[in-house]
Amino acid sequence: MNRAELIERIASSNEMSRAAADRLVDSVFQAIIESVRSGDGLSIVGFGTFKSVDRAARTARNPATGEEIKVAARKVPKFVPGSAFKAALDPKAGAKKAASKGGGASKGGGAKAASGGAKKAAGAKKKG
Repeated sequence: MNRAELIERIASSNEMSRAAADRLVDSVFQAIIESVRSGDGLSIVGFGTFKSVDRAARTARNPATGEEIKVAARKVPKFVPGSAFKAALDPKAGAKKAASKGGGASKGGGAKAASGGAKKAAGAKKKG
C-alpha cells in the first residue's frame, strides 16, 4: 500500500473527502516526526513506539575498493511494534503470549520453586 491508497482507504472508511483524509494523514505524520525529533518519541499502546536512536561512529569498508571509510555518529528513527500489532501478523505468537500471560507465570514460578526444592532435597540426601 502506498500513500495514495492509504488516503483512499481512510476517506472511504470514514465518509470524508480525499482532501480531508490527506490532511489527516499529513497531521499524523507531522506529529510523529515532531515528537521523535524532540526526543520524546511516540507510543501508541498495542500498535508500537516511534523513537530516535543514536548510532555510534564506526569504520566501514567500501566493497568495491576495500578501502576503510569512517562513518560519523548520527540519530536515526526507529519503530518498535507493539504486542497487538505482532499478534495481528502472527496469530500463533499472539495466542502463545496470551496463554503465558493468563496464568503461566504463577504456574511456572511454582514449578520452579518445587523443582528447586526437589534439587535441594536430593542434595541433602546425598550429603546425609
